[in-house]
Amino acid sequence: MTPLVQDTTNPNLFECFPNSSPVVYLRLIRPINCALAAVGVLVASIVTVGTGISEQSLLLPVLLACLAAALVTAAGNVLNDYSDRNTDKVNHPERPIPSGQITPGNALIYSVILFVIPFPLSYFVNVECMLLVALNVLVLVSYERYFKRRGFAGNLEVSWLTGSIFIFGGLAAYRGDLALFSRTLFLALLAFLATLGREIAKDIQDVSGDVDRNTLPRRVGVKVAAQMAAQSFALAIVFSFVPSLIGILSWVYFPVVMAANIIFIYSTTLLIRNPKGAGDVAKIGMIVALFAFLLGGLL
Repeated sequence: MTPLVQDTTNPNLFECFPNSSPVVYLRLIRPINCALAAVGVLVASIVTVGTGISEQSLLLPVLLACLAAALVTAAGNVLNDYSDRNTDKVNHPERPIPSGQITPGNALIYSVILFVIPFPLSYFVNVECMLLVALNVLVLVSYERYFKRRGFAGNLEVSWLTGSIFIFGGLAAYRGDLALFSRTLFLALLAFLATLGREIAKDIQDVSGDVDRNTLPRRVGVKVAAQMAAQSFALAIVFSFVPSLIGILSWVYFPVVMAANIIFIYSTTLLIRNPKGAGDVAKIGMIVALFAFLLGGLL
């Protein structure tokens, strides 16, 4: 059989995908993103149960949930490269598909396999986790097929996917205490709002080049879009106070989340003059806020 893609470095290493190096498949999934998704699930699980995470009955479900989240993320990343294969010929010709290191058909098969595996993994965690996996697979597919080029609707989907990572981790560790599980819901809400602001900031940054996308800045203008991003960050700041006010996290949470809020406030000042900087600063704020929840749940 004539190979579809020539790769003289590692021929026939994967029989299902002729002559494609394993490195290609590793690049397609963007392993750092997958690792971050797994870490998000683990942190949310710890936030939900605190030091109880060390119980043997929790370890396996949480680890399976981390793996499932990483695989869903991997599948979404591969599907993204498949969907962008034509534009990447110009924008990112070095990527595996446009560079000819893997055929589009094989990349699509790879994505489908990665999408399927998390279903049995999440089933062994609990039914709720499996249903959330099903929902997020639908969201990822609809995003790539339709909403990616619809601007704000796509921003909302990406924000949901980020926030749902923490809901997923909370569900994996949930053992009937709603007060503890509510910690995860607030974490997911803050992640959703901060991600939404960051996604809008990224669209402001790319407004001149997004001729094929009906993004929010192109529809309502950069100034209005920046105001909406700032409002999203502001809502994240407002809701960040609630866990302290209702006493579901320890006092350690408050000073650390205040540091995150200062970072978010600073990011809003950059939205128009430096939207890329605003997005990068907001990402740092999200990491600090995540650390605040982790400390508040453990101490």
